Amino acid sequence: MDIAIIGLPQSGKSTVFNALTAGHSTSTGVGSGGSMQVGVVKVIDPRLAVLDGMYHPKKVIHAEIKFWDLPPVDREAVSANQLLSGRQRNILQAADALLVVVRAFEDPALLHPMGGVDPGRDAKAMLEELVLADMEALERAQGRLSDGVKKAKPAERSALVPQLDTVQKVQAGLEQGIPMKSQTLTPSETAALADFQLLTSKPVVIVFNTGESERAPTLEGLGFSNELSGGLGEVGLCAKLEEDLAMMEPGEADEFREAMALDEPAVERVKQVCYDTVGLVSFLTVGEDEVRAWPVPGGIVAQMAAGTIHTDFTRGFIRAEVIPYDDLVRCGSLAQGRKEGVLRSEGKTYQVKDGDVINFLINT
Repeated sequence: MDIAIIGLPQSGKSTVFNALTAGHSTSTGVGSGGSMQVGVVKVIDPRLAVLDGMYHPKKVIHAEIKFWDLPPVDREAVSANQLLSGRQRNILQAADALLVVVRAFEDPALLHPMGGVDPGRDAKAMLEELVLADMEALERAQGRLSDGVKKAKPAERSALVPQLDTVQKVQAGLEQGIPMKSQTLTPSETAALADFQLLTSKPVVIVFNTGESERAPTLEGLGFSNELSGGLGEVGLCAKLEEDLAMMEPGEADEFREAMALDEPAVERVKQVCYDTVGLVSFLTVGEDEVRAWPVPGGIVAQMAAGTIHTDFTRGFIRAEVIPYDDLVRCGSLAQGRKEGVLRSEGKTYQVKDGDVINFLINT
């Protein structure tokens, strides 16, 4: 899963990125105007440690999140009322989700670009920027489609008109401030817009970046309506403190947290909120070679889940042998699970659940 980090200048975007990645990142060229930093973070699933003890595999593979720290805005390339450059918008289209950093800390040494700290205003400004970007993209698309409909032959027109209607429908919703993901669309309408990679169709997590002794605000407390906050994830952290802790040796960081009576690392909460907001669950595979967690969208069917292991598995799917994690641990083995009747045989349309341990039978 690729998650792009955005926010206003001086909000602490890069500090959040460093806290999440423990300062481990690589620079990726994305054209002229600076590079993007990319850091890969493991999502530790404690169930794998238990399965490791049961199977003693050669490898234990946790899921990963790839965070992107975008290149800075080129102020010469954006208009006065834009918060994201065209180049940044293009990069964001390829992300699976967006993490919006909102400043909730005071620091006289860091001047706020809007004159003062106001988390509610800043969060709304960034969300409105996503709507604006999509409106501009759809306006261009409408022009192209309208011209295409006029020039198309009658047989070709029937394929273009529904797409044009969908573009106009989503445009109307955006003009009312409703992001695409909150609009009621049919599967065919959603598919018609897939190639546009609209930013408001992506899951969004708001990260309130606080000072060390400050409590993080909430979207509800800031007066966000259900329409505006629906589907948004939110989490609070002190990015500077978490960055400092991330740079320490693990033992030293644990001692510091204990002395400060701090909870688990905030970065772990960020990962979990990202999973929950995107709507991911993890199925597990076990064996002598590896024990592994596979993140998939909630509600995915077994045949499509098999394709995450190898694309050929979707075509060759026969059935899935499924046992819940808790039952496997209690039984001690798949063979015992089969004896007790908790290892089930499921077909193509079985909806995978979090913690399912699955063995796919494939026709090769």
